[in-house]
Amino acid sequence: MKRLLIAFAFALALLPLEAARAKINVFACHPEWAALAQEVGGENLEIFSATHAGQNPHYIRARPSLISKITRADMVICSGASLEVGWLPLLVQKAGGNVQPGKTGYLLAADFVETLEKPERLDRSMGDIHPEGNPHVQLNPYNILAVADELVSRLVVLDRENAGVYRENLRNFSDRWKKAIRRWETEAAPLRGKYVVTHHQSWIYLIDWLGLRRAGTLEPKPGIPPSGGHLSALVSEVQDKGAFAIIRTVYDPDDASKWLSRKTEIPAAALPQTVGAVEGTDDLFSLFDRIVEELRKLDVARR
Repeated sequence: MKRLLIAFAFALALLPLEAARAKINVFACHPEWAALAQEVGGENLEIFSATHAGQNPHYIRARPSLISKITRADMVICSGASLEVGWLPLLVQKAGGNVQPGKTGYLLAADFVETLEKPERLDRSMGDIHPEGNPHVQLNPYNILAVADELVSRLVVLDRENAGVYRENLRNFSDRWKKAIRRWETEAAPLRGKYVVTHHQSWIYLIDWLGLRRAGTLEPKPGIPPSGGHLSALVSEVQDKGAFAIIRTVYDPDDASKWLSRKTEIPAAALPQTVGAVEGTDDLFSLFDRIVEELRKLDVARR
């Protein structure tokens, strides 16, 4: 009996260690990267998203609650290209060694895709520009594939015991994702070459992927609020180009897009820019389903 009690006590003492080994803690800066981690990591990961879909990712604070989360993280996955420059470095300073820049547990998506809109010169008069290029890389599904590959290669290093599971999850996700891309491209084919107006530069990767054209931007410069003079100048420009939609994210103010829509009769809408931005976009697949669906509806409404 005494031996049984000792064995039971020993087993209980090991439980916290086993629980600690059971899951890799992932700190995702944004919902899209949390969703991607879920796709390839599944139940082997404990995933936390530092922001939600209603927040502008440019303006996040390094709150104590985020510091608490990142200190327990085995991996950080963020967009990069300076999108999180105002808060992520402060958090990383408080974190463990494996999530420092250059380490296996520190993954910036923009480092593994071709970024667009890299400035030829840096000048604050040009607005809120990013030296490494546009950071909103999640809105091209091919970028998601590239980041998924890199994410799994990191997870395999961090958790060799479950390497086979991660690789199998990646194969499954990639197969389903590639089929979805072909479907989205077929559905969006009638939009190719058509013009849209955007609020911010958030949609450049989507525009590039679908072969759309940008008729104008409501912000005169990135991060600079629309002015009356700028909006007035846009009216004839977007009409001449035959734009079929004015699009913004769910966190962009709607007054400028509504004003331009009234003046031009071009439909305006807030599209989901990340997972959870609107009801029914609970994962990456439903996010792109909704984006393509809404663009098609806007095109029909304009005809």
